[in-house]
Amino acid sequence: MKVFVTGATGYVGGSVATRLLQAGHAVIGLARSDAAAASLKKRGIEPLSGDLNGYTPVVAAAKRVDAVVNAANSDNPFVAHALLTALAGSGKTLIQTSGSSVISTYDNGEPGERVFHEDSPFVPAPEKAMRVAIDRSVLAAAQNGVRSIVIRPALIYGRGIEVDAASVHVPKLIDAARKAGVPRHVGRGLNVWSNVHIADVAELFLLALTDAPAGALFYCANAEASMKSVAQSIGRMLGLGDQTQDWPIGEAVDGLGPGAHLSFGSNSRVRADKARKVLGWQPQGPALADEIENGAYKELYGNS
Repeated sequence: MKVFVTGATGYVGGSVATRLLQAGHAVIGLARSDAAAASLKKRGIEPLSGDLNGYTPVVAAAKRVDAVVNAANSDNPFVAHALLTALAGSGKTLIQTSGSSVISTYDNGEPGERVFHEDSPFVPAPEKAMRVAIDRSVLAAAQNGVRSIVIRPALIYGRGIEVDAASVHVPKLIDAARKAGVPRHVGRGLNVWSNVHIADVAELFLLALTDAPAGALFYCANAEASMKSVAQSIGRMLGLGDQTQDWPIGEAVDGLGPGAHLSFGSNSRVRADKARKVLGWQPQGPALADEIENGAYKELYGNS
């Protein structure tokens, strides 16, 4: 297939684009600069000059390909609208990248017991309402001649596949621990997030591209961990020991930004049973703790 990937220079989109190439697909990637275009071309990806909000180039690219993977910005309604307009009635595939933070709540580091599946009802926090609305519009396009699919990865970790971009959450916590001289977590750090290795995320996208039914929603997760246990792994990796420090939410927001609320301090517990059953997805990446203490994060940050 020929596949148009938005975000092909980034962490998720770039890793997915690499796996598409490895699987024998041709890839077009959106490039906002000459440097980005050059990096895509070097990787064997056809660069398309343009901005994510540029309606004309996005629509033109979607009409040239067999499938589209939108992995640039889960909260951008304009690119989703352009892609759905371009693909309407075509029978072509659109995979929309979302995230499990849509079910997050303001927990300030306290535990949460609820676990979500694809059919679990929920009311998103106001900050996540736009993303949920985008997901729903993409899924509804299955009734308008689009083979539309939404994938909601949990906390993604690991080294990007042949891209320099890194994961978002773990490096921020590593940086915070180094600055404070002690690993920190929002509140008591008893909140739990499901997680998944980037290589397993990319594999799910490949499976969805060929085998997912129209209108399908998949959570993408393999395990889960409390933020305190993540902080402890970071402490061991940095040589700071197992002791961690509670981080009051106000100070955490100052240090981590607004993400301290619905990412680092929230619960986001999901299951990917549907991906395993429908697509035969079999995640094989190393566990989060092992990747921090002995893998990519130790290589990248352990001696700096």
